[in-house]
Amino acid sequence: MKKLDAYFESLRIRKIEEIIALRYPEQEMRCPTHLSIGQELVPVVVSNFLSKDDKAFSSHRAHAHYLAKGGSLKKMIAELYGKATGCTGGRGGSMHLTDLDCGFIASTAIVGNSIPLAVGSALSQKLQNSNFLTVSYFGDGATEEGAFYESLNFAAVKSLPILFICENNRYSVYSPLEVRQPVNRSITDLSQSIGVESFHADGNLLIPLTHAVESAIEYIRKNNAPALLELDTYRHREHCGPNFDDDLNYRAAGEVKTWLEKDPLKLLFAELSADQHFEKTHNEMIIKIKNEIEDAFLFAENSPFPNPQLNEEFLYAK
Repeated sequence: MKKLDAYFESLRIRKIEEIIALRYPEQEMRCPTHLSIGQELVPVVVSNFLSKDDKAFSSHRAHAHYLAKGGSLKKMIAELYGKATGCTGGRGGSMHLTDLDCGFIASTAIVGNSIPLAVGSALSQKLQNSNFLTVSYFGDGATEEGAFYESLNFAAVKSLPILFICENNRYSVYSPLEVRQPVNRSITDLSQSIGVESFHADGNLLIPLTHAVESAIEYIRKNNAPALLELDTYRHREHCGPNFDDDLNYRAAGEVKTWLEKDPLKLLFAELSADQHFEKTHNEMIIKIKNEIEDAFLFAENSPFPNPQLNEEFLYAK
């Protein structure tokens, strides 16, 4: 994937979520929201290798996954506003995004809950002799749920076309990985031992990340078997909500500083800045993204709320 494209798509998601954070206190978005600021590059690179007909499932932290898969910004903001024009008809909110138009099937709030759903999708694809695959995004906390082991085992036994993506940001709410799992346990090795081909990469570095994603997807398509990617990443803000929470001291100041220096957007910007024409291109990007965001919020504000009397019709239509 070209650096400029990766930067633009990641910057777009970053700016969208920063505006969500800025406007969240207005009380128009009446749903919990989990921002992926700092983790944008992972779904951008993954989606670069996917088609609309490949399916994606996600967790409570789904904005970046949805947007990178080709989801509509207008429909996503309308969903956060609880409006009928939202991608889930205003009935799901931030943690329950669904948009069949771009192959984004579902995100769910229960940790690990969407993993077996994705496995079911992959089984359907195999039974239909489809050439497409399913992607399941989840965090490191989900690897401590029984559904994770059961799903990987079933996918390995049935040789399903599914890519499991663990975005390892090291924290389950306020608990670091080292207090939740034995020291030196590798999620990649654990997955490999279950029988799923596994890859590991730094989710902040474009080239290693691209190679890992490409290798995993190539393995799935060539061998008709599942694969897992463990990608190191880091959320910049609180677990749930628009704010920074470093004052709680559950993350060491030195740790936060180190990871902020590895911000994928910061690294890409530094590389692209070597081009003398990049400043003009960057300014054009900012204007384009700003206009798109303004249009999306205006669309959400002017959209109607869903009619509760039409709930049954809506569900059947979906």
